[in-house]
Amino acid sequence: MNNKGFTLIEIIAVLVILGILAAVAVPKYLDMAAESRKKAAEGAIAEIKGRLSQAQGKYILANGAAPTSPQLYTYATTGTGAYNSVANLNNVGSDFTVTTSGASAPISISVTAVQGSAVSVSGSFTAAGD
Repeated sequence: MNNKGFTLIEIIAVLVILGILAAVAVPKYLDMAAESRKKAAEGAIAEIKGRLSQAQGKYILANGAAPTSPQLYTYATTGTGAYNSVANLNNVGSDFTVTTSGASAPISISVTAVQGSAVSVSGSFTAAGD
């Protein structure tokens, strides 16, 4: 007799192998997603640093001297400065929640969410006059 198909043992073996692969792959995927959010947040911080660097260059051209961090932050976030408001400076896209503070040296930069998922990545920018 010529019966075609898989035996119960073969099906169980395949299911066990798939279960083991899933148990290893799912946590690895979740770690990879968290790491990618962290890297995206670091990219947003780099963008803010670039904007502050650009504002610093404009400040030096306008004033002939290097600013301190509080002077740079005020310049970058007021009507006469490079970005005209804190919201404009911090706007690196709707996927990021960014906060900055320039009350003291250095200017602090924090990303608290990427695409609605909480992250905690921070950085700082020190003006040339500090």
